[in-house]
Amino acid sequence: MILSRNLSWKHIIYYTRFKLIYFIALSISVYVIHELFDIRSLNIPFNAVATLSTALAIYLGFKNNYAYERWWEARKIWGLIVNYSRSWSREVLTMIIPNGENKAEFERIQNRLLYRHIAFVNALRVYLREKHDYNETNIKEIIEVRNRYGEIKKFISEEEYAETMSKKNPPNHLLKLQGDDLKTAFENGWLSDFRFIKLSETLTEFTNHQGMSERIKNTPLPRPYSFFSRVFVTIHGTLIPFAFIEELGWANIPLSIIINFVFLALDYIGERTEDPFENRMDDTPLSAISVTVEENVKEMYGDIDLPRRPSMEMGVLM
Repeated sequence: MILSRNLSWKHIIYYTRFKLIYFIALSISVYVIHELFDIRSLNIPFNAVATLSTALAIYLGFKNNYAYERWWEARKIWGLIVNYSRSWSREVLTMIIPNGENKAEFERIQNRLLYRHIAFVNALRVYLREKHDYNETNIKEIIEVRNRYGEIKKFISEEEYAETMSKKNPPNHLLKLQGDDLKTAFENGWLSDFRFIKLSETLTEFTNHQGMSERIKNTPLPRPYSFFSRVFVTIHGTLIPFAFIEELGWANIPLSIIINFVFLALDYIGERTEDPFENRMDDTPLSAISVTVEENVKEMYGDIDLPRRPSMEMGVLM
């Protein structure tokens, strides 16, 4: 997630450079052909291009609004994960009550329920950031963070880690293990029927949050929106220099570049925000949120070994 109020021009130029080069070269070529070779037929009525500009602006507005809704929904889902993580920790610490027997086992289960939850949040982050072939853009990202399941090893046992990694959906398996421990606590008399149901309901909420996140991850923005926005921006940008060359002469070059950059930027805003789980600088900051959950759970448990909060890198929080 970009936090800096001023965007880096380095980043902007990097992600738009190929089309910008095309538009710059085209604007210069149109001027050279028109002025130096005196070919006056290279002219398009301004009204035709203006009509296309209006239609394209409306189209990009709708597309970007839809893309932002996907990004904002992802942020709301992970905000709920933070809130329910705090509730889960409180319930584990206050609603699972020892009965004087098997105290050591009680403490182990309580510890597992809390630290395994931290593992679940981090496993879900890694799971969502795994790349799908249909979302590959062949663009090397300027900022990426490590995305490996090995980061959950410190929160669960070696046996649980090996078992979890054998599953196609690791975070879902961790929730299943949480349910197994709740069942054990209930059978040992540490949970009443009511408290067992309440903890199970909180666990179900995490299943819902995972499912909602997977829905966004596995259902891309309808492809015609993205495809035709790129096509229309390219067509529009190609026509722009021909609409102003007769009246403006050399001034057509900077004006065409500015107009094309505006529409190009609008297109890229939507394209970069429509998929919020791709381990990119525009994404929902899953790494920072995971650290927040770890910090909250450990602090509630009394663990003084709190994680260090991630800092911004070039104005970006991942």
